[in-house]
Order: sequence, then C-alpha cells, then structure tokens
Amino acid sequence: MVVIGGGIFGCSIAYYHTRNYPGKKIIVIERNEICNAATSRAAALMTIVRSKQAYIPLTLETYQAVGQMEKQLGESLNLRKAGMMHVAASDGTVKELEQLMDIAQKFNQPHGYISNNEAQQMSPWLKAGEALRIGFMPGEAYCDPYLLGTFYARCAKQQGADIMQGCAVTEIIYKAGEVQGVKTSLGTIEADVVIDAAGAWAPVWAMQTGTGIPMAPVRSQYWITGKADIFPEHAPMVLLPDAQAYARPEGGALLFGVREKKSLYASPDKIPDDISHFAFSEDSGMNDLAENAERLARFFPSFYETGIKYYVAGFSGYTPDGQLVMGKVPGVDNFLLASGCCGAGIAVSGGVGLALAELAAGDNPPFDLSDFSPARFGDIDPFSTSWLEKCAMVRSVKRSG
Repeated sequence: MVVIGGGIFGCSIAYYHTRNYPGKKIIVIERNEICNAATSRAAALMTIVRSKQAYIPLTLETYQAVGQMEKQLGESLNLRKAGMMHVAASDGTVKELEQLMDIAQKFNQPHGYISNNEAQQMSPWLKAGEALRIGFMPGEAYCDPYLLGTFYARCAKQQGADIMQGCAVTEIIYKAGEVQGVKTSLGTIEADVVIDAAGAWAPVWAMQTGTGIPMAPVRSQYWITGKADIFPEHAPMVLLPDAQAYARPEGGALLFGVREKKSLYASPDKIPDDISHFAFSEDSGMNDLAENAERLARFFPSFYETGIKYYVAGFSGYTPDGQLVMGKVPGVDNFLLASGCCGAGIAVSGGVGLALAELAAGDNPPFDLSDFSPARFGDIDPFSTSWLEKCAMVRSVKRSG
C-alpha cells in the first residue's frame, strides 16, 4: 500500500495500518518533510462536542490513540486538557449552545453551564458579561499538532512502516479503471492500494484518475499575542460564535483566529510544492483582523492595546457542507481518499487513520462514513473558480471551533 502525503492523515493511516495489520507493507511518500505543511500550522483545537456529529467518534479515537502512542514511545504528548468554553451572546447562539449540550449528553461527554464570573476568572482577557449563557466542556484539549503528527509517524516506523521523505510523487499509475501504483522522483512503486492524503494538492493527483475531489484549499490564519498576565497558561479554550472567533492559551500568550468575510483560496494546481513560498497575506492578515476588530473587541476589550507577535497561516481543505472527503473512489479500483479536513484535521486524525487503514485492508471501519462520501456532490471541477469560491464561503461563515 502507498500513501501520498506525509501530513497528519498520512502518518495516522500508517500508524493504524501497521498496528492492525502487522506484516503488511505500507509506504508513505512525502516530497518535503513530514507534517511540515498544514499540520504544523494548525491551531490544533481538539474539539470533541460539535454540531457535525459524524466527527465526534473520529475525534474520540484520536484521544484514544494519544494515550496508546504515549505508552508505546514512553513519552508525553503534553496534551493540554484545558476544556472548551462556549460563549453565547445572542438568542441564536444560545439555541446552538443548548443543542451542543444535548449532543454532549448523547455522547457521554462532560458538560455544563458556568457563570459569567467563573468564566471571567478562568479567562481574565474575556469580557464575560457580554454572554447570555456560557457552556463548558472540561474534557476537551489542544496539542502541538506537529508533535502529534510525528508521534503517529514514529510509532508507524517502529511497527514497520516505510516513510520516504524528500521523495516526490510524479504520477499515479492508472490503467483500465485501476490504480496500480505511483511513479516518483526515486522510481516506480507498485501497490495494491493507493491512498491520496496529499492535503491541498490531493485534487491534482485524484484528477489523474478522472476524479474531481469535492474540496478546495482555503486559507486558515491565526495570530499570537505577546505574553501578558491576562493570558494564564492553564486557561480554557474559548469559542466566540457571535464574533466568529476562537482563542486558546499559547505559553502565557493568546492564540486567536477569526473568520474573514472573504476567505482566500487557491486552485490546487497553482500551489507551490513548498507552501513556505506561498504568499498567504502580504500584511500578515492585518486587514482581515481590522475587518473583525469591533466584533472581537466586544469580548476582548484589551484587543486594541495588545501586541501581535506572530502570524501563522496555512491551507485547510474545505467542502461545501463542511464534511470530510473520505473513502473509496467510485469507479476507480484500489484508490482511496483522505481529504477535506475543514479545519478539524488534527482533531479527527485518529478516526481518519483507523477508517482508511480498515478500508485499505478490505474491512469495514467502525464508523459511519456516509456523510463523507467522495461522490456526494456528483461530478465537479475542483479547479474552477465557481467551485473554489463555493468552498471558501463555508469557512467565511463558520462559527464553530
């Protein structure tokens, strides 16, 4: 089996494949270094309770995997189980919060409401008085996304996976409706199954089989402040749906992101092989931040006086319905997809890895993948402007974490 792409999805697939099917060969091919593109640039909120319930079992699997890999490696991932605070400041978001509480109950996740004063004490930067109701999910965490990705890779290598870095896939070998392997910069590799987990570039490879992956690379961006006493290291993550914003601690500073009205996107075939050379924003997102400043400052009053120290941006794969693209490609034998993370790739990585490993082995995964079908939008052109804009709009209106 060959996996195209050494991001967190590719490494997770390798981990589960080698764990559950020892002795079966798997090769992960990465043209740069593993986990150096979208994975390392993620805000890495490992949100469990969310409105898209099909994501929840996948995320719970990630939490399980963390504990198993820590034991295997004898190291700690330093998962920050800080909890998630949901701040609802309008009738609409209060209703959404009540629905989330019902979902938390359904999945047996700890949850409850906290007072505005409690929220203020937990997160001193937050103007909690703006909230009508505040929910708290104490079991939720965030992590170092690069470290999690490399945990998957290291465990997979211990279990027999071959991870080829600095090796570029140049072509998918596709004949008579069947994928038979890949051509790379280091030679041809035959394979009984090929999995496209190439992130922003996934549609480029899939199109070689005539498959239009229903996703688009859309910029995700966040900012990190300087350190200050109002940003305690052990404070919870905070979702501000009325400001279309989120925040979490970052070593005594605050990492926060907002959703701009017009999200930047790129055609997959126009993205350079190394995204460090891609101009995500000429002004480090300052115009986008200014656009959202008033809404953000409503909940973060010291925003205008707080210095910004770092700007981080990368691509997430967005779909029109905000769901993953995962599973077998209809009409193409021996070809699977793991794409369309919609900003939740770190959280769902364990479930994605397990599901794809099971599918590749011809078994049934333990999850319902019907919401993630690659064929659910019919035939699409993943490089057309109309399609790219349609996908980008989903991020622009996103309110969850």
